[in-house]
Amino acid sequence: TFLQDFLLTYIIFMSDEALNDQEAVDFMLSHKKGVVHFVLEWYNIAGDAFLESPVATAFLQDLIQSIEEDMQLYPLLAAEHSLLSNIYTSEKTFSSPSRSSKRKVTHSLILSRKVSAKSSPNTDVHRKRPIKAKDENIFKVYCADHTYSTLRLPMDSTVADIIMSAKDKLCLGDDPVLCEVKSNGERVLFKDDDIGVTTSLSLNGRLFITPLEHLDALTPLPEQEGPSTGTSNTLEMMSTKELAFHMTLYDWELFSCVHEYELIYHVFGPAKFGYITANLDLFLRRFNEVQYWVVTEMLLVTNVSKRVQLLRKFIKLASHCKEFQNLHSFFAIVMGLSNIAVSRLSQTWEKLPGKLKKLFEEFETIMDPSRNHRVYRLTVAKMLPPIIPFMPLLMKDMTFTHEGNKTYFDSLVNFEKMHMIAQTLRTVIYCRSHPLQLEVPSTAKSTADTKHYIRNLQVIDNQRILTQLSHKLEPRKT
Repeated sequence: TFLQDFLLTYIIFMSDEALNDQEAVDFMLSHKKGVVHFVLEWYNIAGDAFLESPVATAFLQDLIQSIEEDMQLYPLLAAEHSLLSNIYTSEKTFSSPSRSSKRKVTHSLILSRKVSAKSSPNTDVHRKRPIKAKDENIFKVYCADHTYSTLRLPMDSTVADIIMSAKDKLCLGDDPVLCEVKSNGERVLFKDDDIGVTTSLSLNGRLFITPLEHLDALTPLPEQEGPSTGTSNTLEMMSTKELAFHMTLYDWELFSCVHEYELIYHVFGPAKFGYITANLDLFLRRFNEVQYWVVTEMLLVTNVSKRVQLLRKFIKLASHCKEFQNLHSFFAIVMGLSNIAVSRLSQTWEKLPGKLKKLFEEFETIMDPSRNHRVYRLTVAKMLPPIIPFMPLLMKDMTFTHEGNKTYFDSLVNFEKMHMIAQTLRTVIYCRSHPLQLEVPSTAKSTADTKHYIRNLQVIDNQRILTQLSHKLEPRKT
């Protein structure tokens, strides 16, 4: 509907202040119930984003006071007053110090969401809450000599805030810069007004601070290279379906924490809005993590027979993820096996049974990008929620819509763009419109160990190293 489209995308076209002025002045007196139901729909769609907006909550308080005054003449507004009061009570609970300010988001939570091996498989799904702007973020910032300082700042801290805090602790001179050093040695310089950079790092990336003139001296930490031995022996002991089960639970947990607005913030630029995209960052990061995990494990197996067994397991794992409608991990696994460092292992692939070769070819067909990913879109269209979608494609759709269409024409809102953006966001809403309810596989043997393993994947994300490992396993024929 137009109302849903507007509420999903209005942050692109106007500020909360503008929305407050427009809706409060134009409709409050003449369409009292209409305004109330507008606010209810706004809250239902925006959720926590509504409660986080000081302008929206101030508007809510003013509206409740106005209704209280109007109830003397319009007693039938009592029901609307009760509904709005319930939202206002929720806001007070949401913003209380005991709920928000004491939560700590550690380095391990951001980078791998490490959990205890003793925790049960389903508990985190129900109690996990999204990362919020004012959560405490505990992370490390490194110097050129690989010494570091541990900082504790809010999640929405800017790069300028991080630099100010780090340079005092590390006794650096004036005008240092903050950058990411990737495992391949690439350096990515951040701007002072960038926010949420700790969740936007590459898989094995680390934050470094240095004077600008010493930027070229920064080198990756030894730990950034990733593991030197694989875990194929551990994987052999785990049921493939149980692996897919725990991957799906974890992916659903991450997906459920992503607010629809985060997609807008990410595509249009977080600095434009001043809000973090930490939950979306972690979900997108998980895709890369699974993809490189598959490549890493395949290339750390030196015995060709064992490598074929692992290849069989990964193809079956992709099949189970598809069965669970976890298209996020399904795509990640298939793309991992399609990585040139793995796909070139002809001695390995030729020993794969024909049935599994055919199955993998079918998977590659689903991934075919031709005709705007038509096969994938038709596959998803046949599914009913809950679905864990291939998020990078949704981000691509939104980016294409944003970059290919003006937001305004002569200061007028481009409603066609609004509808197209909202359609992508409605896809996200539809995919999780039903709760995820999976039965624990009957083959499950070591649930706690499997869960712990899936949430602590170790990967090599340096393509150069992966290619070298590949050629070491199967040298190029001359």
